[in-house]
Amino acid sequence: MIRFAIVAAIAFSAVPAFAQDSKEESCGYQAQVVGAIQQARLDRVKERDVQSHILAQNPDWPAQYNNAIPLITPWVYEQKRRVLRNESLSDAWSELCLQQ
Repeated sequence: MIRFAIVAAIAFSAVPAFAQDSKEESCGYQAQVVGAIQQARLDRVKERDVQSHILAQNPDWPAQYNNAIPLITPWVYEQKRRVLRNESLSDAWSELCLQQ
């Protein structure tokens, strides 16, 4: 959990363009990014291909949130597949984000 908090803090501060959205919107978009990365992992997309894979799907979030993909991907990919299948990392991310 501490590692999750560190990754979240880095991602929250890494893209200042998030500030133009309300906190709820920003956290929602970030959670969508995390969910897309989680799904890519479950779909067995190679870690180095995650960003291009996600962007090829034309995600609904604003383009500046794409900058968070390479920051969050390593954290998602180090999770055990059992965790990825059974837990929603996007829900956990959203909850933590809203607490910041």
